[in-house]
Amino acid sequence: MRLASLANRPTGRWTGRGRVAAQAVVLALVVGGTSAFSVLHKTVTLDVDGEVSTVAAYGRTVEDVLAGHGVDIAEGDLVAPAPGSLVADDAEIVVRHARELVVEVDGERSTIVTTALTVDEVLTDLGLRAGVRASASRSAPLGRDVLRLSTPKDLTVVADGVATELSTTASTVREALVEAGVVLGEHDQVSVPLDAAAVDGLAVLVTRVASVTRTETSVQPFETVRQEDPSLLVGKEVVGVQGADGTRVVTFVAYEVNGVEIGRTVLAAAELTAPVNQVVRVGTKPVEEAATAPGAPPVEPGTARAIGLELTLARGWGEDQFACLDALWTKESGWRADAHNRSSGAHGIPQALPGSKMASVGADWATNPATQITWGLGYIEARYGTPCDAWAHSKAKNWY
Repeated sequence: MRLASLANRPTGRWTGRGRVAAQAVVLALVVGGTSAFSVLHKTVTLDVDGEVSTVAAYGRTVEDVLAGHGVDIAEGDLVAPAPGSLVADDAEIVVRHARELVVEVDGERSTIVTTALTVDEVLTDLGLRAGVRASASRSAPLGRDVLRLSTPKDLTVVADGVATELSTTASTVREALVEAGVVLGEHDQVSVPLDAAAVDGLAVLVTRVASVTRTETSVQPFETVRQEDPSLLVGKEVVGVQGADGTRVVTFVAYEVNGVEIGRTVLAAAELTAPVNQVVRVGTKPVEEAATAPGAPPVEPGTARAIGLELTLARGWGEDQFACLDALWTKESGWRADAHNRSSGAHGIPQALPGSKMASVGADWATNPATQITWGLGYIEARYGTPCDAWAHSKAKNWY
């Protein structure tokens, strides 16, 4: 039994030594892993697009640290130190993401890619520093709006007869005029649109426009209305109503340059007198019907009586009036142009007294039936109104 116990002792002793060895291996591994962990762990300052923070970082390179904190980088982004660089404890990593920005320089617009954070940084990247005017403060962060930049330039402004040379960073013509001390009137004209870009060498002409209130009276022409008249022979026209022009007054603002009107705005308009339409009666009766119409005496074409019928109808009188005229002048002269009363001196178809009165119509008054008839009809109309009224007077007084 003792041997057996002795024999068993070594076995128990080796087992204890194996356990200790295993624990040593584990301890070595733990110690080794802790050393590696402590090497990878460090404190880093991250500056991402101006947002600065201090973080606990694990990784060997800049790229490892950025990936561990969810900071994505792409082509065109600015990363310092470079993504593959080793990161030391207390290191600073700067990231500037690239972005598109619309920039307008003196009216010329373009899109650039930049990692700048402020207007001032953009100016530095573009090489536009001295004397440049920007649409936003230089220290302002970049937004989504168009960044407008205006470089120094020389302009010429001509106003009120004076040419002014202007050195300016104004971005528009409107701003340049303000700098030049030019105050625009409501209707003044500028040779260049006010919101146009101010560019080097530009000449701007200001034209002063005066506004004057005026009143103007104008003629309103009458219209001619043509009406068919079956009592007149075809081809004959008689003015039934004499036309008359109307008048119209207009009040307006006139826009003048050096006294010359270039436009106007009507303020009010009123009709002083209305135009009266001229009515022209147009004959539609055939000549052959007029010669044979009921109640009208037969008329032989080409005779003085035919001329009398034509001129009577032309004055707007009907065939009944010609019948009276025919009776009157048949009694007076028998429609003879050479009829002459030696005792009184009355002459011609209408027996004008004296005959020379008919010279007011024509110099051939002594022999021309048309001249005599024209004068005679005018005399009847002026004195009696119509041939029938003249005939009635003749029958009552034996003269007319």
